Amino acid sequence: VLACAVPALALRAPAAGPRVGIAAFNLGPLRAAAADDEVGAGFDLKAYMGAKKVAVDAALDASLPLEDPRTSLIVESMRYSLMGGGKRVRPVLAIAACEMVGGTEEQAMPLAVSLEMIHTMSLIHDDLPSMDNDTLRRGQPTNHVLYGEDTAILAGDAMLSTAFEHLAKHAVGPQWEPSRVVDVLARLGTSVGARGLAGGQVQDLLCERKSDVGMEDLRWIHKHKTAALLKVSVAGGAVLGGASPEDVDKCERFAEGIGLAFQVADDILDVTASTEELGKTAGKDEDTDKTTYVKLLGLEGARKEAQRLTDEAKAELESFGKSATPLLALADYIINRSN
Repeated sequence: VLACAVPALALRAPAAGPRVGIAAFNLGPLRAAAADDEVGAGFDLKAYMGAKKVAVDAALDASLPLEDPRTSLIVESMRYSLMGGGKRVRPVLAIAACEMVGGTEEQAMPLAVSLEMIHTMSLIHDDLPSMDNDTLRRGQPTNHVLYGEDTAILAGDAMLSTAFEHLAKHAVGPQWEPSRVVDVLARLGTSVGARGLAGGQVQDLLCERKSDVGMEDLRWIHKHKTAALLKVSVAGGAVLGGASPEDVDKCERFAEGIGLAFQVADDILDVTASTEELGKTAGKDEDTDKTTYVKLLGLEGARKEAQRLTDEAKAELESFGKSATPLLALADYIINRSN
């Protein structure tokens, strides 16, 4: 698991408090208007995400019941982070992709829950003292601050295994083709392992405070650390919805592009937004001398890179027509978000 990936790292001191941001990352009303034209006039992304979030939150709440007093502490720790807010971007991407190819929200929901569990595990472990050493997440104390490092590590471990259990148990019935469920389980395993999130995180840690990290290294890190889970979100939703191999490939290319754009936006927000705006400690990248898109390209160059990646990603979905509207809108949202 991620918490055990680099046991020899020394504990890092927390950042020295919040700072006031320069400006929120916002590409402005002209870009927003253009995006609206591209994805279909009248589409209300806020309402769409709000409705999907309600459904996802209900499924997440039901996925971790408090049933046995002897497991109450670890389940409470898991639920604290899983139900602690968040935009549910990965679950919504999975549902939107499934619906785009003719599937349903119900078909995608087991994957949506699994994705949010894996994402939550990564946040719990990322915040540990041996990793990013952060005490704030979504405006609240991080898991290890409340429950201790030992319980936080185990809660993340349990969250990861429960993610696979949930998908295997709940994607069962006439609307789920078993071979497609197995395909998605394999994709999930790859996304979080040495060739995915964990491998990217290790390389990210190894590259801290190094001066010779270039763009090729940075892209490799974030194709694995950030984009891998977004990739399985979109491709996995499409697989469950019955997509052809060719259409799944298009979804993968789209998701990898927006996954990299997501990271560029994160790097920009780390230097332009305040701790209060982010809900987590701002300026962490600078404090650890981490190589970022802003460091290599400058602020304006990073903004252009985010837009380039998003435009190229959206082009992959042209053949889906209006059914791709939610995914295209989500792509624009990813680089225009303020936290």
